[in-house]
Amino acid sequence: MQQDIIKLTNDCLIYFESNCYTQHRIDRYKTMWKRGILSWMQEKRLTEYTSETGEEFIHSFIKPGYVTARERDVIRSVQVLTDFMNQGCIRRKTFVPVEYPLEGEIGQQMQRLIIHLQSQRRSTISIRNYELYLNRFLTYLAGEGVYTISGIKERDILKFVSTMENNKINIVSILRVLFRFWHNESIIDEKLYELLVHYKWIKREKIPSFYTASEVSVIEKSAERSSGVGKRDYAMLLLASRLGLRASDIAYLKFSNIDWDKNEIHLTQYKTGKSIILPLLSDVGNAIIDYLQYGRFQSDSGHLFLSARAPYIPATKTIVCQAIARIIMQSGVFIEKRHHGPHSLRHSLAGRLLENSVPINVISETLGHTNRQMHH
Repeated sequence: MQQDIIKLTNDCLIYFESNCYTQHRIDRYKTMWKRGILSWMQEKRLTEYTSETGEEFIHSFIKPGYVTARERDVIRSVQVLTDFMNQGCIRRKTFVPVEYPLEGEIGQQMQRLIIHLQSQRRSTISIRNYELYLNRFLTYLAGEGVYTISGIKERDILKFVSTMENNKINIVSILRVLFRFWHNESIIDEKLYELLVHYKWIKREKIPSFYTASEVSVIEKSAERSSGVGKRDYAMLLLASRLGLRASDIAYLKFSNIDWDKNEIHLTQYKTGKSIILPLLSDVGNAIIDYLQYGRFQSDSGHLFLSARAPYIPATKTIVCQAIARIIMQSGVFIEKRHHGPHSLRHSLAGRLLENSVPINVISETLGHTNRQMHH
């Protein structure tokens, strides 16, 4: 299938408007098309768009390795054109599996670690995290002309860590695991592993994110519950404050997760993959029912919570975080130097359970930790 690119983009804009896309998003797509696919096709003197044209443009635009947020936006701008041309509509979310290849001599030995971690049943998210940062380290080494494990020097490790602006602690931790594994497998001597064992970084002072029982009560009572959005956000808030659910688990909660007869919530945690059963407390259940009856847009979606505006899609982690943060900030509770999202309420619940002499193992089970280490 092929279509004139100008007509295709114009038809897409009409689709956006008829489906209540915000003007900001519409303008964003226009800009991405103008600077991206339209400019590229004009250079190649192409006027007819096909899915193959879109794929060719993406491959010419995206560099191997880490895909930036901007590059993801450009990929999405092309995917909506292909969707609309082939189906006459646009899928709400298109996931682009990003590969983090581990190739060459060093990459093959990194892959041995990945296989080892998989054998230990590490979560998919954790494995992807390792693949991402090991791929970045591999790319960095290639840029320095290092293609063999024997060629890796202390300065290569230190320089790589210094170039990482974010998640430095996480990166050092992953490299430490890698070099410990290589040392245990007799792939390297202990010199490089020792460097990472004793590597020190400046830890930022942790922001206390604990709210007292009375503060949580004020936050809950302050929530606006007259509108549909308010009812949704209040139910999300209680799932975080009363049950300690993570934002991702609140966002992905489905009707099938709730056993109304037994007043229980059964779910497999997104982060850990661990299955847990939580009591559906009456206040939480009532808040959910209030939202379903008077606040939720009629939809065939199996997800409990939907976005507040058309087109109505399942809630995301971002929607949950923003909703809860908004309630906390507007509650009047003093939040200076304190986080004010779902995780802070999760920590607060753990703290209150400790104060009430609930055993650590029970708290750990309640919050779905994979071990019994509680964060204070």
